[in-house]
Amino acid sequence: MLNVGELNEGFVLDHIQAGKSMDIYKYLKLGQLDCCVAIIKNARSSKMGKKDIIKVECPIDMLDLDMLGFIDHNITVNIIQDSKIIEKKKLHLPKEIKDVIKCKNPRCITSIEQGLPHIFVLTDKEQEVYRCKYCEEKHKW
Repeated sequence: MLNVGELNEGFVLDHIQAGKSMDIYKYLKLGQLDCCVAIIKNARSSKMGKKDIIKVECPIDMLDLDMLGFIDHNITVNIIQDSKIIEKKKLHLPKEIKDVIKCKNPRCITSIEQGLPHIFVLTDKEQEVYRCKYCEEKHKW
């Protein structure tokens, strides 16, 4: 069995859908942080069958919870202090995301105005649908 050392202070992203940890690593720009990051892929899970886990040894304020909620709101965020879980955060779908995804509509103002931020708004929570704020183009995964 694989054993990754305990964290003294930091956070653990648990219940990541198997195979998605590298996407999260990229989106959260964890490679740019000056701290220890451990990625565990395809760990056994009684609830999910297989899951990924990311352990990060840095303060939680380095984490963009809105972006993480957009990527997968089923992830559990465990905050670690003095080697103990002090808080578990549940994620939610953010109402608005900025510069996470780009609008693919060639007629959208964001394709002409290069400095304009790409903003998507949650329009259907049940179906998890985000639309461009400017042209209402639906985001497709």
